[in-house]
Amino acid sequence: MSIQSIPRHDRNLRACLICSMIKTTEDFERQGCDNCKHYLHFQGNRDLMIECTSSSFTGMIGMMTPDQSWVAKWQRIDKFTPGMYAISVNGRLPQSILNELKGKCIYLRDRDTSLRMKD
Repeated sequence: MSIQSIPRHDRNLRACLICSMIKTTEDFERQGCDNCKHYLHFQGNRDLMIECTSSSFTGMIGMMTPDQSWVAKWQRIDKFTPGMYAISVNGRLPQSILNELKGKCIYLRDRDTSLRMKD
């Protein structure tokens, strides 16, 4: 898929590397991540926002009622806020962020299936 085949308004979408929520770069920078803002404070910090989100993701799920959605349960996002989510997010959080989260006893579900698909 070439960049020209992606609609212009979708080119600045990013997905959170922790919960896979999709927002625009500006919304992530302005508001942070709806699900992760309690332990990842990247609103107003563009560099940290870029490190904790990815522009490379596969698929989109529009979730309105998380507790009633079998897709949300299957994706393990049924406890998250309503919104748009990526099926798979390509990328890794920096080790410093992983260490910080581990220190807070927060363990992540890996949302990057790109390595698993190659095996």
